[in-house]
Amino acid sequence: MSNEISLDATDREILFHLRRDGRLTNVELAKRVGLTPPPCLRRVKRLEEAGVISGYRAVVDAVALGRGLEVLIDVEIYAQDRKSFEEFEATVASYEEVVECRRMYGRPDYFIRVAVADHAAYEAFLTGKLSGLPAVLRLESHLTMKTIKIDS
Repeated sequence: MSNEISLDATDREILFHLRRDGRLTNVELAKRVGLTPPPCLRRVKRLEEAGVISGYRAVVDAVALGRGLEVLIDVEIYAQDRKSFEEFEATVASYEEVVECRRMYGRPDYFIRVAVADHAAYEAFLTGKLSGLPAVLRLESHLTMKTIKIDS
């Protein structure tokens, strides 16, 4: 739904502050970007309506949720037909362990990021769910040593 809109320096400043703290009040946001509250709110609404701001969310600590092991998985699949792609994607997207899934150009076909409690939970996910899907040709797991930056 994103419409192309022109962003000026004030719009970019609004986005900067909202990305750092999406719970800012309009009054506080306006103060930080040098506007009064009514025009600041109009700009935020315009950014939302244009799809530049697509939503607000809480950033949660995976360790606190008992999902401290993050694994990145390269997946290659056999399938070349649309139905198989769609079924694979719908199934993977339904798994609670999957926090991100991207279809890639070239190889691998998919990049999947999972968050689980520990190695045993990852093995159960990999053997009980992902590797059993009919379209899967090859899986390659990469365990995360340290997360340096996440910016969505």
